[in-house]
Amino acid sequence: MNQTYGVVAVSAAVLATLLIGSAGLRVSRTTSDFYVASRSVPPYLNAMAIGGEYLSTASFLGIAGLVAAQGVEMLWFPVGYAAGYLVLLAFVAAPLRRSGAYTLPDFADARLESGAARRVAGVLVVGVGWLYLLPQLQGAGLTLGLVTGAPHWLGGVLVAVVVALAVAAGGMRGITYVQAFQYCLKLIALLVPAVFLAVAWHGDPGPAGAVDEPPAFRRSTQVTVESTVRVRIDTPLRATATGAVDGKDYTGGRLDLDPGVHEIRAGTTLRFPPGAPVPERADDGRRTASSWAAPLSGGRDEHPLYSTYGLICATFLGTMGLPHVLVRFYTNPEGRAARRTTVIVLALVGGFYLLPPLYGLLGRLYAPDLLLTGTTDAAVLVLPQRLVGGTGGDLLGALIAAGACAAFLSTASGLTLSVAGVLSQDVLPSLGVGRFRLATLLAVAVPGTVSVAAGKLPVAHAVGLAFAVAASSFCPLLVLGIWWRGLTAPGAVAGLLTGGGSALTAVALTIAGRPAGGWPHALLAWPAVWSVPLGFLTMILVSLATRDRIPAGTEAAMARLHLPERPAGPDAPTARRGVRTP
Repeated sequence: MNQTYGVVAVSAAVLATLLIGSAGLRVSRTTSDFYVASRSVPPYLNAMAIGGEYLSTASFLGIAGLVAAQGVEMLWFPVGYAAGYLVLLAFVAAPLRRSGAYTLPDFADARLESGAARRVAGVLVVGVGWLYLLPQLQGAGLTLGLVTGAPHWLGGVLVAVVVALAVAAGGMRGITYVQAFQYCLKLIALLVPAVFLAVAWHGDPGPAGAVDEPPAFRRSTQVTVESTVRVRIDTPLRATATGAVDGKDYTGGRLDLDPGVHEIRAGTTLRFPPGAPVPERADDGRRTASSWAAPLSGGRDEHPLYSTYGLICATFLGTMGLPHVLVRFYTNPEGRAARRTTVIVLALVGGFYLLPPLYGLLGRLYAPDLLLTGTTDAAVLVLPQRLVGGTGGDLLGALIAAGACAAFLSTASGLTLSVAGVLSQDVLPSLGVGRFRLATLLAVAVPGTVSVAAGKLPVAHAVGLAFAVAASSFCPLLVLGIWWRGLTAPGAVAGLLTGGGSALTAVALTIAGRPAGGWPHALLAWPAVWSVPLGFLTMILVSLATRDRIPAGTEAAMARLHLPERPAGPDAPTARRGVRTP
């Protein structure tokens, strides 16, 4: 990719974010503006903003990378991400807006009249938000490093600073316009290059059925291994090497590898001839061509059927528990507008998710070296130069880089906003708008610091883990809190701690790489299958055991959640028990 074009495109995306965000200074005057845009955002604008913040780095880069590396079974990611809004539409959207809350802890407090439930919900909101922010910052490092050559940690720090400035300047009202703009930019950044890539692919004289064969280099390809890797060779392989392979040093000489496992040291450069098979990373499991094209046929996961159900549970149910998505429904004027917003979001998100699988397929064909280096998240970024080439490829690559920048900026903005809302209401002393701006700095400082020191994790997998924690904690709280009168504060607290805590523990162990394989690894890597039912069951059983603790205002709260309401004025106060008006 031409670095000059890439720097200009990314700089333009960042500048537009700052300019639109700073415009919020002129339209955000009250605390209600900063928290919920005075509950006056129309459905179409709110839907575009939700699409902007929901389509994260995992959607823009990660899905294509997973499809390229692991095959068609990874299509469950976009299906689950989009279908989660059906569950949200049916069970949560309108009642949550009618609750009058500003945040998820507000909802827990208003529904259960419990400070303990509020505090536990607040801790989990911050935990999920920070867990989700990490892959956004890692994606920023990957993109900006590829575009500019800067070290990966610098991209995460830059995004953290830009997001903090934009959110602190305009709050919810300013960020709404930022995220709506960024949705349009992301859609254009994938759609326009996809047209040129499809035309170039159709005109490629290479074998049409190459995807049905083991991945191979279609032309002479040079690959530099950044970190030491062990690879598996099934057939004799010939290449040219500069570096160390199996402990032996090479200086541009011929390298012959016999079938088996070999170690390539960091910094080694290999040049493969056309038609040479791509060596498989030994730590990725065995994935043949037939298994890449056939779901549930093995590969990285030893228990593919279980992992598929774990992915489905996490993505379908996790959407309703994502704090940066839910806070958007508080900005609608009333419940009917919240439902209309959700329907529009389904169309916007569903249309977008038609594009990443195409990039994944083309990445498998034209960027197979990424399979060896383990950087398949970069497939979307490198494909224009691989297929189109020349100035046209550079311009298309710059457009994609701008879209990727918008992806991590918009999602990071929404997450920062939701975490800052909780910190400013439940942690920091009362300072009005100044309290919110101080909370914004804290909301990005912690994940920004961790991202500098944390190891690399595929962005779509990392986001999937955040979905699992959200599904295991807030999904039971919202569904039971909205639809079951018998929920008590002790039951909610126990369910949040048990479901969310167990999923969070599983996530921490997975990120730490323990255990390495077998059923223990599968159960911890995809915890939603057991942690979501555990959260529901705990809430129900403990609530039944504490029936005498049902809040006195339950009937009034349930009526407020389910009865239609008249739209309130933009600055109408919230006078419901437990809901704090900033």
